[in-house]
Amino acid sequence: MQTNETPEYAIETKDLSIFYGAFKAVSDVNMLLEKQKITAIIGPSGCGKSTLLRAFNRMNDFVPNSHVTGEILMRGQNLYGSNIDPVEVRRSIGMVFQKPNPFPKSIYENIAWGARINGFKGNMDELVEQSLRGSALWEEVKDVLQKSAYELSGGQQQRLCIARTIAIQPSIILMDEPASALDPISTLRIEELMQELKKNYTIIIVTHNMQQAARVSDYTAMMMLDKEGSRSGTVIEFSETKRIFTNPKDKRTEDYVTGRFG
Repeated sequence: MQTNETPEYAIETKDLSIFYGAFKAVSDVNMLLEKQKITAIIGPSGCGKSTLLRAFNRMNDFVPNSHVTGEILMRGQNLYGSNIDPVEVRRSIGMVFQKPNPFPKSIYENIAWGARINGFKGNMDELVEQSLRGSALWEEVKDVLQKSAYELSGGQQQRLCIARTIAIQPSIILMDEPASALDPISTLRIEELMQELKKNYTIIIVTHNMQQAARVSDYTAMMMLDKEGSRSGTVIEFSETKRIFTNPKDKRTEDYVTGRFG
C-alpha cells in the first residue's frame, strides 16, 4: 500500500563547504537526511567523507583554522550559527569512531561518567542497563560491570562505545568506519545493532565497505573529488541505496560501486 506521508528530516545541508585554512576540503554539499534512517557516505580515499561526517557535530572545530560556509540545519537551526553552543550540538549528535576508544574505567563507569558530566540526574543503574541493552551488550557484561573496559574484545568495546553514545540520548549518531577494525562476526553484530538503533535514532555512517553500505543503509551519498586535478571533494550523487547500487545516474558512481576503481 502506498503512503503519501511526507518524510521528516533530521538534518539538512545547504551549500555546505568545509575549509582547512585556505584549502577547501569539501565543496557545495546539499542533502536532506531523513529521520530514523541510515545514510551511508561512500567514495574513494581522500574525497572528504570523514571531514563531512565530522562537520555534522562540529568535531572539525578542533582542527586549527577550520571553518565552514553554507549551513547545516537541524530543527530549523543552523548548527554553525553564532548563538549555537558546540557542546550542545555534540550532545544531540553523538559519534562512534573507527577504533573503539573506551575510557580507562570500568564498563559501568564508561557509561555513567559520560552521562554524569552531561548532567544526568536520574537512576544511573537504570541508565547503564538501558544503554547496554540498547547496544546489545547487556547480557554479555551484566555480571562483570566493574571489570575494566579494556578487558572486553574489540567488538564488545565498540558496542560499549555505542552504549556510551546513546546514554546521553542524542537524536543522531555518526559512525566513522565503525567496523573496519573488527572481525566478520563482530562486524555483523554492529550491522544488526544499527538496524535496531535506527528505530530510535538517525544514523550517518562513513564506510569503505561497499557490501556493508548496500546491506545496512537506506540512503547513500557518493563522494568524489569535484573535478579532475582538484583536492576538494563533493557529493556527486545522493539517493536511495538500492538505486545507487543498481541504477546510478552518474557513471563515476557506477564505476566505483562495481569496483572499477577505488
